Amino acid sequence: MRKLNLLLLSCFFVVVNLLAQDLEKPGAYMTAMDNAHKEMDQKYMAYMSASSHGKRAKKVEKLRLQVVESISNTKSKVLDLPLYKGDNSLRQLNVDYINICYTIFNEDYAKIVNTEEIAEQSFDEMQAYLLLKEKVDEKLKEATDKINKGTEAFAAKYNVTLVDGEKSKLAKKMETAGKVNKYYKPIHLIFFKCNWQDEALTKALNEGRLTDVEQSRSSVIKYAEEGLLALKAQQPYEGDPVLIEACKQVLLAYKGIAEKETPVTIDYHLKKENFEKIKKAFEAKPQSDRTKEDVAAYNKAVNEFNAAVNQSNQASANANKKRTEGFKAWDDAVKNFFDKFTPYYR
Repeated sequence: MRKLNLLLLSCFFVVVNLLAQDLEKPGAYMTAMDNAHKEMDQKYMAYMSASSHGKRAKKVEKLRLQVVESISNTKSKVLDLPLYKGDNSLRQLNVDYINICYTIFNEDYAKIVNTEEIAEQSFDEMQAYLLLKEKVDEKLKEATDKINKGTEAFAAKYNVTLVDGEKSKLAKKMETAGKVNKYYKPIHLIFFKCNWQDEALTKALNEGRLTDVEQSRSSVIKYAEEGLLALKAQQPYEGDPVLIEACKQVLLAYKGIAEKETPVTIDYHLKKENFEKIKKAFEAKPQSDRTKEDVAAYNKAVNEFNAAVNQSNQASANANKKRTEGFKAWDDAVKNFFDKFTPYYR
């Protein structure tokens, strides 16, 4: 047994010695450094891919936590590697990059998760939320650019020829995802602004707040017209106009509802208010005191109110159909856009 233990120990030192000798070569040393955070790169690309393909940040929270854990493990692996012939530049470069990634995924993306639902409450909140995501993406891109340039400098210093490996492919996928998100942001804001105002209009109608209804109706028309004008200046992404066209259609749907169906519903509320006044006065008067004119006025109000109810019901049905179809077309276009242009990574 003692001889076996000595043999195993001897083999261990031989392996360690061979690894140490191998790391004397700059290319092997760089490969070892890349391998040290291979899992981390894969984890965070999987997270970015999932969040880009229509999944809300809260839905992929488990993936984010896995990224944070893998970043911590990666830092330990990198620090376990020796300096390259006394040169600490590449190892420190990787440590700095890992520290930035840890802050981004542990703090910045956690903040994105926490502000996601708040963003739905107003246009300003949504704009701030998307700006936060953009700043985090820029921060990650800056860190990636820095480590890529530093790695190239180290390779040049020690005459190492870099090849297009898995890490560079991951970087390209990240860059592509960033471009897709940046293109989507202004179009999404155009949609969101009008959509949010249409929701405010619907709520005011349901609650019978006619002053707010008129104000919201005017805002929907204004935002739709502004959005349609802005979309004319928007270029299709890689020649694909589907996202722009879907946004145009949903804006036209909201504008049409505000211009055509909403006035019918407003008229219903006005006739309802008028009918209730006439009905109250009519019923308050004893039957013996009611004149033919009173009865005629009451019957006219009943007929007008019934007609307004039918017209309002039809207008509501038309509005709901327009909203449903417009929103579905937009939602499908967004999903298809990200599926088509954002790289998948598992």
